[in-house]
Amino acid sequence: MLTEQQRARLDWTKTGQMMPAIIQHAVSGEVLMMGYMNPQALQVTQDSGKVTFFSRSKQRLWTKGESSGNFLNVVSIHADCDNDTLLILANPDGPTCHTGADSCFSPAATDWGFLYQLETLLAGRKNADPQSSYTARLYASGTKRIAQKVGEEGVETALAATVHDREELTNEAADLVYHLLVLLQDQDLNLSRVIGRLRERHNKP
Repeated sequence: MLTEQQRARLDWTKTGQMMPAIIQHAVSGEVLMMGYMNPQALQVTQDSGKVTFFSRSKQRLWTKGESSGNFLNVVSIHADCDNDTLLILANPDGPTCHTGADSCFSPAATDWGFLYQLETLLAGRKNADPQSSYTARLYASGTKRIAQKVGEEGVETALAATVHDREELTNEAADLVYHLLVLLQDQDLNLSRVIGRLRERHNKP
């Protein structure tokens, strides 16, 4: 959240007391929507942890999800270098757009955003019918088999690199990432946990 000092630097005069607020998925990085906030909307957003805008059509404060239940749960709030635009990282409870799409700008997923979408898809197949997909059968085969596949794909990825076969290396690396994501889900883990650990190591002196 913004500190008192950071909020004091916001240039509400320049924006006519109505500041653009870009909402970005805190995990995938996908831009979900854009709205406007006045000082009161920002205060409610900070206090409630739910993204709240000032609706120009309704002329009142409007919490995203107040009707649909698809709230945007705030992770952090940042001001730009001119202090006249806000960037809010949030985790959505469901689709953000009124059309039912994840983003009001869909389809616009980045490469990293696609990886998050894939992880979400794999998580949804943990308890699916084993006959419905390869992923579901893999989960049903148990942790030992899933871990074995990660090992096999790791070796095949390394071998492709040793013979400098870029196309095969790309294919094997894709297989390795896929099976690693399945293994993480099998162990109730996700990429965010792994990235968090990498960030901790990066920040160590």
